[in-house]
Amino acid sequence: MTYIAKPKFHHPGLKKNELGYTHRDYEGKISTLCAGCGHDSITASIIEACYELSIEPHRVAKISGIGCSSKTPDYFLGNSHGFNTVHGRMPSVLTGANLANRDLIYLGVSGDGDSASIGFGQFAHSIRRGVNMTYIVENNGVYGLTKGQFSATADRGSKSKKGVTNTDNAIDLVAIALQLGATFVARSFSGDKTQLVPLIAAAIGHKGASFIDVISPCIAFNNHAGSTKSFDYVREHNDAVNRLDVLVGRDPIAVDYAPGTVQVVEQHDGSKIALRKIDADYDPHDRLGAQAFLAKHAAKGQIVTGLLYVDPDADDLHAHLNTVETPLNTLEADTLCPGSAALDKFNASLR
Repeated sequence: MTYIAKPKFHHPGLKKNELGYTHRDYEGKISTLCAGCGHDSITASIIEACYELSIEPHRVAKISGIGCSSKTPDYFLGNSHGFNTVHGRMPSVLTGANLANRDLIYLGVSGDGDSASIGFGQFAHSIRRGVNMTYIVENNGVYGLTKGQFSATADRGSKSKKGVTNTDNAIDLVAIALQLGATFVARSFSGDKTQLVPLIAAAIGHKGASFIDVISPCIAFNNHAGSTKSFDYVREHNDAVNRLDVLVGRDPIAVDYAPGTVQVVEQHDGSKIALRKIDADYDPHDRLGAQAFLAKHAAKGQIVTGLLYVDPDADDLHAHLNTVETPLNTLEADTLCPGSAALDKFNASLR
């Protein structure tokens, strides 16, 4: 329970990263989610990614909406900034915070109800504007807090725990993110930490709108026969397009793969993603190709996971708006108010 504080004692032998932090330093409160919930696996992956990147927890702003998924920021990075917003309104709050202080690392955590239903418009606008963020959707296809109704990402023909068949078409948030211009798009599975951790780490290092859709089975209401978001179904229908490792710029880069099998994608902060190809025809730099590949496999009932698209030369909202390098929340009054002469000149330009 969240009211039970975790012990502050650390074993002296715990492994530390370059900043001297252990995994415990990236944890939060004790989870109140159902035992075995896929969301807790995503939390563990976020903790692992931040630990491996040696991120200072106070440099992270974690922002969420409402729902089971939006509770999870309480369970990681307890020493970071946090804001739990109104249902579906996380993207606009994150956008405002990012504009005010560009120096923080922004993690937006949401769910399929929070982003694909009430917050669908806000999700779309934050993606198309290129907000520099890592937007993670913990996607289980149901409303877990209100006892298992279908969400907007539930596949047509899938069955609820009570045996009801979904007759509505599903919203594919990955396809929407690709269409709206996200410059880092990936999908993963909460049960595949080997794939998910480097995806999160790479998304954090990417400058621009990074979106990760994580299929996260709801063990209480959507982990049965007939569900297309259950552990068994995803494992049987998972088609991974690549495997990833993140090679941080300050570490020695060493690969032992066969020649021609690794593609290195450099990020703006100097970190690199080592991409090991599985499908020789798949190009993660081809946005249209990614959309076609996604649609082709969706028609077969297959769930495509991995890094689907990345633009290594992406810009973010600050570049689009040509804002100053100094965070807006630290600008002094004389900079923000240049005087009446500057105002008269601006007004004259509009006449």
